Amino acid sequence: MSLHMKALGKVVLGVGIALLASQAFALQQWHFVVKNLTSSRITKLQVSTDKHDWGDFDIGKGIASGEKATLLWDESTSDQPCKQWIRAKFKDGTYSEPSRQNFCKDLDDPIEFSDDDDSDD
Repeated sequence: MSLHMKALGKVVLGVGIALLASQAFALQQWHFVVKNLTSSRITKLQVSTDKHDWGDFDIGKGIASGEKATLLWDESTSDQPCKQWIRAKFKDGTYSEPSRQNFCKDLDDPIEFSDDDDSDD
């Protein structure tokens, strides 16, 4: 095998290892999936351990009707309990009813917000 082929083989191997490492890191990150089944854009997602103090998730321009989004927990939340409340704020200013979720289980099963969940908070 030529020196050039050995060097190319090392580069390919290095790229492969880097891809596997990045996939493993992504799998270790805490995340959850939200699906918007309402007729309105979700403009804000909030979580709370006590339904009094709410923290916001950065969802950019929001989650459009019929869309699904995967959200990542910030590392600073790693000491928080798995079971927390979540609610959505919609484009028209209404909020969904808060629902208690276990954010340490079934990470890829979407939390669904539907038109039946709206409240006037």
